[in-house]
Amino acid sequence: MFPTAIQPSVVSLFSSTGSESLSLFASHTDPALPSDSFICVLNDATSQPTPPSPQKLIDLDDTTDESSPDYALGQSVLHIQSPTIRTTWIRSPPTRSTSGTSSDAAHLGLKHPWIHFQVRNVHREWAFEVGLVDQSGREGVVRCATFQKQPKLKLGTRSLLLLPLSFPPPSSRPLTSWCTIAINLPSILPHFSSAALTGDDQGDQYSGSAPHGHRVIQQVPSGSYSHVSYVKVYANCRLRRIWFSDGGPKQRLPWEFQLYATG
Repeated sequence: MFPTAIQPSVVSLFSSTGSESLSLFASHTDPALPSDSFICVLNDATSQPTPPSPQKLIDLDDTTDESSPDYALGQSVLHIQSPTIRTTWIRSPPTRSTSGTSSDAAHLGLKHPWIHFQVRNVHREWAFEVGLVDQSGREGVVRCATFQKQPKLKLGTRSLLLLPLSFPPPSSRPLTSWCTIAINLPSILPHFSSAALTGDDQGDQYSGSAPHGHRVIQQVPSGSYSHVSYVKVYANCRLRRIWFSDGGPKQRLPWEFQLYATG
C-alpha cells in the first residue's frame, strides 16, 4: 500500500474519530454469534449509540473497588467484541496475498521502527498481530495476546512468534482502562531465530491451520528490519488509534494523538 510513498516520521493507520475510520481495513465477525460477535463505533463514556438488535454489549465494569476511578473518553471509539477471538477482527491492508508474493496491495510497506496501539482494556481476552519483513523479504508474524502465558515460536509457512500481553493490574490502581502500547519492531526480529522458543502447539487458540507433517517450513526473518506487511486487531477491546513512528514513545506527537479523559 505505502512502500513507494513518502513516509513522514508519524503515520496514523487508524483513528476512531475519523469519518471513515476503517477505510484501510477489512473486518470480520462470527456469523454464528450475531448477538455476541460484532464491531461498532460508539462513544466510550456513554456506550452510545446502542448497537442494533440482536447485538448486546459486554459489561465493561470489572472492578470491585468503587473508590478507584476509571476515566472514559468522551469520544468515538471502535468497539470489537466476541467470545471467539480468532473469528472477529480488523485487518490492514484489507487484501491479503495468496501467492506468497509481497505485492504493493498486499503489504502495508510502512518502514517505521515503532508501532503504537491506543486501546482500552475491556477485561476480556485480547490479541493483535503484526507482520514483519526483513531486508531479504522474509516474513514473520508476531502475535501478542493476553491469554499467552509464555513466549513461543511456531515454524511454518510463516513463522509465528507468540508473546504474552498484559494490562496494568487493578492492584496498581490505574486511573483509566485506556493505555498506549508501544512496540519496537526491529528488536523483535532476532527472536524468530531463537531455538529456545520452539515447542508444541498446546494451548494455542489458533492452532490447526495445517496438518501435522505437511507444513512447508520457510526461512525465518533474521536480517535487518525492512517494513510491516500487515496489522490485525482481534476481539476484545476498544480501539482509538494505531500509528507508526520513528522516535517511539518519547517522540513529540500532534495534540490529537493524546488521550483526553472526561471528568
